[in-house]
Amino acid sequence: MQKITLGRPLKSGGMNTFVNRPDMKVVIDCNVLVMCLASRSSYHIIYKALTQEKFQLVISPDILLEYEEVLQRKYNVTTANTFIALLKELPNVQFYTPFYNWRLINADPDDDKYTDCAIAGSANFIVTEDKHFAILKKIAFPKITVLSIDEFVHLITT
Repeated sequence: MQKITLGRPLKSGGMNTFVNRPDMKVVIDCNVLVMCLASRSSYHIIYKALTQEKFQLVISPDILLEYEEVLQRKYNVTTANTFIALLKELPNVQFYTPFYNWRLINADPDDDKYTDCAIAGSANFIVTEDKHFAILKKIAFPKITVLSIDEFVHLITT
């Protein structure tokens, strides 16, 4: 079991210097979230940027539940509860309840919670490594832009 450190980073510098994009709204896939939580991960800068309010995280009740379930399995109940409590307190986390199911990802309908939330919350991007989201490039409406984790890191650091 990996140990992760949660909380607001106290300072930043070097690779941890972020571009301030407070109007950028992003939905983050659960697998990406898990990749960025561990303090030793090269993607931990996403977590730091979130806690420093450098972008808006858009989530729905279904996404929050998936975050909680996966974090409990991957880490433990205490870590999951601490992270969920942090999300509920951060001013740059926006909660939306989608009232329409677009059913855009036929290969894995469970991923639709991310697209539905992105549409409901007018998110600029979904950040994911899941190949099922590639279908969104072929869908003209509603238009959803998907970024890989590396593309998102580049966006928030340059």
